[in-house]
Amino acid sequence: MKPTGNASRILQIHPSRRCNLQCLHCYSSSSPEERDELSIALLLQALTDASEEGYTVASFSGGEPLLYQPLYELLERARSCGLVTTVTSNGMLLNERHLERLRHTVDLLAISLDGVPASHNRMRASAQAFDTMVARLEGVRKSGIPFGFIFTLTQYNLNELDWVANFALEQGAKLLQIHPLEEIGRGKQLLSGARPDKLESVYAYLEVSRLQAAVGNQLYIHLDLVNRENLRLNPSQVLADKPPVDKMRHLLADIVSPLIIEADGTIVPLEHGFARKYALGNLQEAALHDLAIRWCRERYQSFRDLCQQVFEDVTASGNPPFTNWYEAISHQAENG
Repeated sequence: MKPTGNASRILQIHPSRRCNLQCLHCYSSSSPEERDELSIALLLQALTDASEEGYTVASFSGGEPLLYQPLYELLERARSCGLVTTVTSNGMLLNERHLERLRHTVDLLAISLDGVPASHNRMRASAQAFDTMVARLEGVRKSGIPFGFIFTLTQYNLNELDWVANFALEQGAKLLQIHPLEEIGRGKQLLSGARPDKLESVYAYLEVSRLQAAVGNQLYIHLDLVNRENLRLNPSQVLADKPPVDKMRHLLADIVSPLIIEADGTIVPLEHGFARKYALGNLQEAALHDLAIRWCRERYQSFRDLCQQVFEDVTASGNPPFTNWYEAISHQAENG
C-alpha cells in the first residue's frame, strides 16, 4: 500500500465479507457467518469503468477472496482491461485447484502473516491458521506466482519483525509489507489500545531500515508510514498539492487512489470504511463512471480540502516524524 497520489492508481475490490477466519484485527469485520456479496455483473462493469478512468491495478481482498465463487471471472476481466492484478489471502485455502487458476490470472499474491506461529494463530483466532498456511507455501512456490507477506504491526509485536523477515526470505517471498494496526472494524472492538504509538512507529522505521540493509535486494520491505519531511516536500503524494484547474477533464485515477469498492457496493476513497460523506455512492444505484462524474461535481472539492487540512496538520513542526496517513485522514474525515 502506498500513499494517495498519481503514482499509484489502485482499485481495491472487496467482493464479499465471507471469510473462513474471524481475525481479531479485521478492518471489515469479516467472518464465516457474513454473507455480504456483490453481484458479478456489477463488478465486471466496474472493472471496465475503472480501466477507462485510468486505474492500472485491480486488488482483490475481502473477506477471503477465494471464497467468492466468481473471483476468476473478475481476474480475467481485469487482465483483459490491461490491469495488474493482486489478491490478498490468509493463505489457508491456496490448494492446487486455486493455484492453477491464479497462476494464469494474478500478478501478485499477498499472504497475511501475523508474527511467530503462536502470535499468528492468536490474531487469526485459529489454532490451525499458521500450520495450514505454511503447508500451502510449497504449492505457491511451485506455481511460480510472485508472492509476498503482509504483517500487521501492533504496539506489542515489533520484536517479531526480525523473525517475520527471515521467514519471508526462507519461503521465497519477494515482498514484505508492514501495515500498522488501525482500530477499525473488529480491531476497534477487540484490540483497543494496541495500535503502535508515536515512539513505536519510530522504532519500527529504524528496524525496517536495518532489516532492508541486511537483506538487500533479496526482499523488498515496505512500511506503511510516511516520513513527515519527505511528505512536506511532496504534497502530491497525498493530494495536498494544487488541484487540477478543471477537474472534470481529468480521469478519476488522477485525483483519487486507492479507490475502494466495499462488499455492500459502497465506493469510498483511500481505505475500507472511509467516512460516508466522502463516498462516491453505491454500485447498486449507478455505474462507477456515472458515480465518478457526480462525485467530481459534488464532493471532490471537500475531499481535496480534507487532504490539504490533514497534510498541514501532519507536516507541522513538532508533530511525530512518521505518520500512518490513512489513519490520520480517516480519523479527520470521521470526526472533523
